[in-house]
Amino acid sequence: MSIAERRERQRAERYELILAAARDLAEAEGWDAVTTRRLAALIDYSQPVLYSHFKGKADIMAAVATRGFEDLATRLTAANVTGAPDVLRNVCAAYLDFARARPVVYEAMFVLPTQIKFASEETPPALRAAFAALVAALGPDRQGSEFLAEVLWSALHGLVVLAQSGRIPARGAEDRLNILVQKFRSDDGDPADRARPGAGPASRSDTERAS
Repeated sequence: MSIAERRERQRAERYELILAAARDLAEAEGWDAVTTRRLAALIDYSQPVLYSHFKGKADIMAAVATRGFEDLATRLTAANVTGAPDVLRNVCAAYLDFARARPVVYEAMFVLPTQIKFASEETPPALRAAFAALVAALGPDRQGSEFLAEVLWSALHGLVVLAQSGRIPARGAEDRLNILVQKFRSDDGDPADRARPGAGPASRSDTERAS
């Protein structure tokens, strides 16, 4: 191995060490405790070394969030298996399971302010892939599927944040998931159709199904 290759490998190892230390510190004390000074002390490197990898805390959080997007996209894509029973429920459950398993990472991804741009040309590919998995889970030929996926994502995010903040109890999580999935099933009709102006009042069967 050449000197240049060795240095590049060492740099990559330091990068991973910084990210791991940031996640561990955030899990132990919250993101407010994550500073470059604390991280430098934890990994036994000087602050200038950290700044050679990241511009500051916001950059570190963005890197942690990006890794989270990659993990989430992998989980949602794996759950979105064509032909599998109840794909929509599997994908929604995978989203909620990820948030429960990695609350600090989820916070960096979707709660705290970061430099990551959503719904733009600069959106990270992994975030696009995760959203695409939500769109695909709604099933083919759904009118307004991207808007439906945004509403589905909003509902999932709301469940995550309310549960993590203790606003809703842990019990009943499966029931809430079942209700959410039922509202978005393609065989219940397209919510976009029912919401479209001029669609008319719900039929008796629609009313009975929603009650």
